[in-house]
Amino acid sequence: MEKQAIGFIDSGVGGLTVVKEAMRQLPNESFYYVGDTARCPYGPRPAEQVLQFTWEMTNFLLHKDIKMLVIACNTATAVALEDIRKKLRIPVVGVILPGSRAAIKATQNNQVGIIGTEGTIKSRMYEKMMHEKDREVQVTPLACPKFVSLVESNEYQSAIAKKVVAETLTPLKNNHMDTLIMGCTHYPLLRPIIQNVMGDHVKLIDSGAETVSEVSTLLDYFHLAESSESKTKAERKFYTTGSKQMFHGIASEWLNMDHLEVEQIRLGTGL
Repeated sequence: MEKQAIGFIDSGVGGLTVVKEAMRQLPNESFYYVGDTARCPYGPRPAEQVLQFTWEMTNFLLHKDIKMLVIACNTATAVALEDIRKKLRIPVVGVILPGSRAAIKATQNNQVGIIGTEGTIKSRMYEKMMHEKDREVQVTPLACPKFVSLVESNEYQSAIAKKVVAETLTPLKNNHMDTLIMGCTHYPLLRPIIQNVMGDHVKLIDSGAETVSEVSTLLDYFHLAESSESKTKAERKFYTTGSKQMFHGIASEWLNMDHLEVEQIRLGTGL
């Protein structure tokens, strides 16, 4: 009998940072991942379009009989989480609330920064979530629209990336924040550069990694977790709407997997 998989969806390769943490924390679980790289980035797109695209990825994975859905994209979480959660019978997890909780726990001076796509920053969902928990937290948001393209083009370790990150984060440099939320699952691939620019005194919060802890808790709560005693091998399947080769190159390096099963798929229209 096949294991039911956990489904992960993202606008591109960014959600792989969540999968990497999931592989570490939940080694017995099967994962199916959809990256909509052909239509990435989602950040500048209208909310209605992001909602449509997110549903298309969701429906694809529902046909794979997943047992839980992780929206591993901050923009899609901000736009689509509530709608999808209301309409599905399986648990649905987004990345914004776990990241918000972690930032409140981490900050010592109540000064928190958020970097994300235009869509995520415009939604103000991080501010809303944090202020529901603690009204004293001062939040400084900054849209970083060029970061996703650096990752999707596999230039996240390049000299260009260092220049773009340094220039983009300049408005945050003189701020007194001690905590910065990487509010896009693409951004952890740029983490060394972001940390270097912000300084070691600023704690970086990986919203995707924080999400996996919530996934683990929900698996136990709903009695969906796989046992280490299971004789069925965990599956790792990856689907992309864009270049199979580009996706494979980034995914195999980031996940440290030599034999990666990647399939190119087509979802709807609107390219």
